[in-house]
Amino acid sequence: MKTITMIAAGSRGDVQPYVALGKGLQAAGHNVRVVSSVDFQDLVTGHGLEFFDVGASSQMAAQTHMQGMLERGNSLKILAATGRGAQQLVQQAAASGLAAGAGADLIIGGLGNAYIGLALAEKLGIPFVPAYSLPFTPTRHEPSVLLPVPQTPLTRWANGLSHRLTQQMLWQMFRTADNKARAGVLDIAPAPFWGPQAALQQQPTLYGYSPSVLPPPPDWGANVHVTSYWFLDATPGWAPPAKLAAFLEAGPPPVYIGFGSMVSSRPQETAELALQALARSGQRGVLASGWGGLHRETLPEEVFLLDAAPHSWLFPRMAAVVHHGGAGTTAAGLRAGVPSIITPFFGDQPFWGRQVHKLGVGPQPIRQRQLSATNLAAAIQQAVNDTEMQQRAADLGRRIRAEDGVARAVEVLQRLFLS
Repeated sequence: MKTITMIAAGSRGDVQPYVALGKGLQAAGHNVRVVSSVDFQDLVTGHGLEFFDVGASSQMAAQTHMQGMLERGNSLKILAATGRGAQQLVQQAAASGLAAGAGADLIIGGLGNAYIGLALAEKLGIPFVPAYSLPFTPTRHEPSVLLPVPQTPLTRWANGLSHRLTQQMLWQMFRTADNKARAGVLDIAPAPFWGPQAALQQQPTLYGYSPSVLPPPPDWGANVHVTSYWFLDATPGWAPPAKLAAFLEAGPPPVYIGFGSMVSSRPQETAELALQALARSGQRGVLASGWGGLHRETLPEEVFLLDAAPHSWLFPRMAAVVHHGGAGTTAAGLRAGVPSIITPFFGDQPFWGRQVHKLGVGPQPIRQRQLSATNLAAAIQQAVNDTEMQQRAADLGRRIRAEDGVARAVEVLQRLFLS
């Protein structure tokens, strides 16, 4: 039996795939420790994994000063704000990671945890495996997800530059925090000024998304493994609330609308927009919780206000799903086999919106700052009435459901590190 330490920071959609991967490793006979926010302690321990507190809440998006930047989708300002808050978080992650890494054989971390994961691996003398939910390995064939450039025969050369710039933006955001943690917590040498990019790219790398959604480019090396999604399904025996089950049975499949951890600074206005879009498109709706100003007793009977339900159970029962385009929610929507309408805020969300539209399984994405009752209603009408789009979504969903990303990732890790 080997011991694996996983660093999983971010929102629930960021953390949940690592819990799924941890469960797969545990089922294969290994001991798994997860370093994460206290927000997800119950999620981690509820699936039988060891929990180590990173010492900070994950609810960055709920902070008032972040809401405007999120809605405007200004990635540079968001990165700068995140960088200012990174120093304490990284030092706490280093300390917790050091405790969780004691006696471990392997460290696994995502995009926001790659630098501290690499530093911990250096300190402990064990391998580090980057495990990402979005493409980050440079390629000449596509631009960076976080810094796209137009694709024409004359600008393809810029793809590599966009990857290098993205890597530097992320590294410089974390550089001060990383080096303080290296000196003050880990007692190791500082990383180079331009970052440990070469070291990261030489590592075997896991990608937890489907090759049916995003095939690996031909210039990625054999050390890069696109395994498919790491899904964490509903607890066996989970049953929906009686009122939700009754609502679903009372009419045709509704449209889901929810924006995950992307909290609006104008919740009442956004809620009214969603209700108007549903009314104009003639659709029943399920609205996720977090909509300020909405109360069940004041909603039309065609709309259900949902506290919580696993996406794996809920989304296949929808006519379409409207969401912000986070990697986890996008994966759940695609696996469900129903059209997705993505209304991105920032980061990788616009990329997933473009990819969903490119695959023909959802309408053109609508940026949050441009969202209106009119354009959302038009997108909903297209999603529920376009039979070819519905068929493509159903076909893609079947392919994704036939894949087992957790099993594939566990096989790669066992072959390379855990035998």
